Amino acid sequence: MTSKTMPDFKCYTTIKREGQKDVWIDVGAAFLHQDGAGLNVILQALPLDGRIVLRPFVNEGRKDTEN
Repeated sequence: MTSKTMPDFKCYTTIKREGQKDVWIDVGAAFLHQDGAGLNVILQALPLDGRIVLRPFVNEGRKDTEN
């Protein structure tokens, strides 16, 4: 398990709806490895179609120290 408190990515599944916007459902988070060569994905739910979308985690109060 990771000791980071903020994820690098959020994990979503999407549900397509005819004539409407897709519904995005948050199913977990992903954390980059310290060496940058991989990531840990922690899921709280599984998508029915097996498709997971990773999007960068954005938090207004987040302070990146990697610059």
